[in-house]
Amino acid sequence: MGKWFKSGSPWIWMTAGAVSLSLIAVLGLLLMIAWKGLVYFWPSPVHQFDLEVNNGQIERVIGEIYDREQVPLERLQQSGIDIEVEGEFITRYLVKTGNREYVPLDFRWIIEPTIQAQTLPDDIAVFERNKNGNFYGYPVELIFDGKRYDGEALKPQLALAIDKTAELHEQAEELQKVDIGRINYQLERLRLDERKLELNNQLTAQALADLDAKRNALNQEYRVLEKQLFDLRDQAAEDAIVVRDMRGERVTLPMDSVLDVAYPNQLGLMGKVGHWLHAIGKFVSDDPREANTEGGVFPAIFGTVFMVLLMAVIVTPFGVIAAVYLHEYAAKNGLTRLIRIAVINLAGVPSIVYGVFGLGFFVYMVGGSLDELFYPEALPNPTFGTPGVIWSALTLAILTLPVVIVSTEEGLSRIPSSVRHGSLALGATKAETLWRIILPMASPAIMTGLILAVARAAGEVAPLMLVGVVKLASTLPVDGNWPYVHLDRKFMHLGFHIYDVGFQSPNVEAARPLVYATSFLLVSVIVALNLTAIGVRNHLREKFRSLEH
Repeated sequence: MGKWFKSGSPWIWMTAGAVSLSLIAVLGLLLMIAWKGLVYFWPSPVHQFDLEVNNGQIERVIGEIYDREQVPLERLQQSGIDIEVEGEFITRYLVKTGNREYVPLDFRWIIEPTIQAQTLPDDIAVFERNKNGNFYGYPVELIFDGKRYDGEALKPQLALAIDKTAELHEQAEELQKVDIGRINYQLERLRLDERKLELNNQLTAQALADLDAKRNALNQEYRVLEKQLFDLRDQAAEDAIVVRDMRGERVTLPMDSVLDVAYPNQLGLMGKVGHWLHAIGKFVSDDPREANTEGGVFPAIFGTVFMVLLMAVIVTPFGVIAAVYLHEYAAKNGLTRLIRIAVINLAGVPSIVYGVFGLGFFVYMVGGSLDELFYPEALPNPTFGTPGVIWSALTLAILTLPVVIVSTEEGLSRIPSSVRHGSLALGATKAETLWRIILPMASPAIMTGLILAVARAAGEVAPLMLVGVVKLASTLPVDGNWPYVHLDRKFMHLGFHIYDVGFQSPNVEAARPLVYATSFLLVSVIVALNLTAIGVRNHLREKFRSLEH
């Protein structure tokens, strides 16, 4: 036994066990997030409850069961619920009833002893709407293209009506964002051009007449497009669906507010799988709505990836240049050692400190100076002197710079000095040796530093709250207007979206599954970015392996 301890085997097994436990814990956490997030999109059965309320009256409730729990009877009695049952615990259900504009809350607790009947009617429909959440009820009549449909003809015609409404919404959105957005952008540019000429004392009568002519042409085009937009909206509002809700009343839902309809109690296994995949696709590709508690997260995905890629483009050259200077050119003295210690210590600075630095230096100082030099016509409205995606990328580039420097310098230190001497002996200059031999051999280490930088930057939230991220961005940083990439715009981020939905949502119960779904999506984005970088690193490693021999 003594020899076994002295051999070091216990420490090897202890290390292996610790690594195994860590991997199991990480995988377990990811599986829990994935399960709680992805199960949200699975179509839940819609129940109809007949509840006994005061004086023996029956109340009907329609909704999905979100959660169930065992509650001590004593706690219910202390809260004012007078109920006599056997046992110490009572089962209660958290039911999503929807129909937000007709009921006080779209979530309510139902106590099991009050349930007189519980059924799963096949003809209950779930209407997904662009406002006020889901609507649950029995479709009674459809008004479509001036005709009325009911009975067996209602369901197929309802699908056609939804397709028609979706197409009209898509046309209206494209018209509003692309064509009308282009005109608004050009009108704003004309206003700024006029202001710039005025500041430079160049606003002559001829120049003003040219600007007015362009402005009148754009306004005329705007009125034509606006009429087309109103026509599309009127066409979408012509149709309607009449639904009998849980109160027994007939409610008319305009089809322009209905995004989709499902009959979850009629779906088989394959139908549920298809609905689940369709719901995940909409979550990834749609814009958020209803204070981020409904809809998708596409702007947040785009903003996260765009900001991380921009950060990688900025941090890589600066990190590599700094590492090359420290390792290849800087003298081995106390100043160099002090710089290395400072670089290492920078990696431990809290990220919120970088956010404060980015706000003060990049946004107010650099951005404000750019506005005064190049955009005086827009003042006092700032162009670059306000948080934006470029300042977020620069702030995270400084935050992750120590990682790239240390990783690159370690890669440079692993290259044998004989390689450098051989290249110099063959007549190459030091710069040629560095560019053609040293950096290609160190490229896998550079990619390793970039992988670590991307993994950290993609998950940071605190500094971004100060330098560019917002709850809801009206436009993406990339569009069809010159210069096409707008680095001054604010953007959405998956990490901040998780914070906003989880802690700032007006509807906690509805937002809770979205927190898990968005968290799993953020992890997936980070893994995808890292796998891409790892693939590039492995390719570079194989490409330059011959240089090591």
